[in-house]
Amino acid sequence: MRDILTVIKFTMRDMLTRKSFIISTIIILVLIVLGFNVPNILKAFGGEDFGTQTVLISDQDQVFDHQLEVLQNAETGYKIELESLGYEEIQTKLEDGDINAAILIEKTDDGAKIRYIVENAATTAGLPESLDTALSTLYTSIQINKLGLTDKQLASLVPNFEYTLEQTQEEVVSGNIFVMMLMSVVLFYAIYFCAFQVSSSITTEKTSKIMETLVTSTSPRTIVLGKTIGIGIVGLIQMLIFLIVAVLSAYLFLGTEVLSSVLDLSHITISLGLITILYFILGYFAYAFGYALTGSTVSKPEDIQSANTPIAILAMVGFYLAYFTMTDPTGDLNIFASLFPFSSPFCMPFRVMMGLASGWDLALSIIILVATILVVAHIAIKIYSNAIFNYGSKMSLGEILKAYKQK
Repeated sequence: MRDILTVIKFTMRDMLTRKSFIISTIIILVLIVLGFNVPNILKAFGGEDFGTQTVLISDQDQVFDHQLEVLQNAETGYKIELESLGYEEIQTKLEDGDINAAILIEKTDDGAKIRYIVENAATTAGLPESLDTALSTLYTSIQINKLGLTDKQLASLVPNFEYTLEQTQEEVVSGNIFVMMLMSVVLFYAIYFCAFQVSSSITTEKTSKIMETLVTSTSPRTIVLGKTIGIGIVGLIQMLIFLIVAVLSAYLFLGTEVLSSVLDLSHITISLGLITILYFILGYFAYAFGYALTGSTVSKPEDIQSANTPIAILAMVGFYLAYFTMTDPTGDLNIFASLFPFSSPFCMPFRVMMGLASGWDLALSIIILVATILVVAHIAIKIYSNAIFNYGSKMSLGEILKAYKQK
């Protein structure tokens, strides 16, 4: 036990003092803060209306009977200006950058002609749908009022439908799919990049001959377990720091109103957080021992990428299996993804969030994942022990199998 703790401390100290680790952590923290500050940065450079296009509406023929003012308060996504201008005056405003586009309304025998004027037609697809709908609705309302209809007749023209959303499947899904997918992506990268550090660390120490010193002091089994646990602890601490900074930045720079309009966090509970952390730890160990295996088969840093390719492919398959099944949360493939050990860390926490996983489902998923970890760890330690002093080229599959069979 003392030897494992020694290796854990050595690994953690080595990870925390690496310039690459410190610099990458600082860069990610800065990017998180800047990312949540994007609206404030844009507002500071562009003013309160930065990003909102200004559209001028000119109705010299009074087709809309002086009632266009209501569009200035409508939610069209544009800043509406009203002026009675001709085409040449509008052209000047466009060239000066005072407006982004203009709508010139002209009366015709059949009704009205709408001229949507921009400086360069190649940059637009035509009159925006929101403005088209607002103008059409207002014009219809004006014409109906001219007919002198009673309130009952006017009410009969407006649809009064009652809408409900129903599903035929018995299982009811709850939770925000966008939040689930976002958290799945974050969980995947946290597990993947932390586990990847294991192979990189083992190969680096073989190159620097530190491994020979470690082996003379303790057993290969202790080295694999200690390094895996040490890197995992550092990775978990790093992820928690990122999460805390992200949450604080979101609430400080975006505010609760913006967050509630974009993300529904009502299903994020303490129990779900604990389950997510558990699956992060188990998922990390499943992939970390796999990377420990591949790291022990090479002795040159430039061979790490090719050696890690099988594990990387397995990780991508596991992630996309969990990610795409979220579009059909009650499907059989989703159940498989929550039990398959290389995709369950990315899938099962969010089946729990959606209310689709029973206690037995959760227990079975954890049992399968733990059993997989034990098998992979056994294979990794066995191969690591027999390939630890391999300083030649990358080991072939036959050589790896031979190393595993050796006593």
